[in-house]
Amino acid sequence: MSHAATLARPYARAAFSLAREHGGLPAWSDALGFAAQVAADPRVQALLGHPLLDAAGKVALLSPPQAPAGDVFARFLGELAAHDRLPLLPEIAALYAQLRSDAERVVKATVTSAAPLASDQVEALRGSLAKRFGQAVEIELAVDPSLIGGAVIAAGDVVIDGSLRAKLARLGTALAH
Repeated sequence: MSHAATLARPYARAAFSLAREHGGLPAWSDALGFAAQVAADPRVQALLGHPLLDAAGKVALLSPPQAPAGDVFARFLGELAAHDRLPLLPEIAALYAQLRSDAERVVKATVTSAAPLASDQVEALRGSLAKRFGQAVEIELAVDPSLIGGAVIAAGDVVIDGSLRAKLARLGTALAH
């Protein structure tokens, strides 16, 4: 586990708690996503480290145009700024997204295929994964022609590699021994 993820975890939990308390899980997802994207920009990172930019300026720089729950999100960013944790925003947003998915009982899966999948294939895959995990499944699609054929499915800690590239690699290993 990375050091950044370890440091970000309590802040992600706090954000999740605040979002639940103020009834805005989706709004907090959007706000954290915005702040994380801004904080990840190298130009903004340089500004965040500038000694003349105070905590209020940093919060204003990272706050989305319409922050959730009034000033609660701004106060959350203020706490991060006070403890020099603003660079952790991408990790905080990712951990928050996982907490939200767990709470909403949704599994997020990334399906990387050799060629674009048709919508009926995606729906069949969604149904199979939902049956396997016993939860609703949100699928993110990616295309990687180097797979040659088939697909690789990553959902949480589970990776299912049904690509032709992997099958050929296993066949090559078997033939070599």
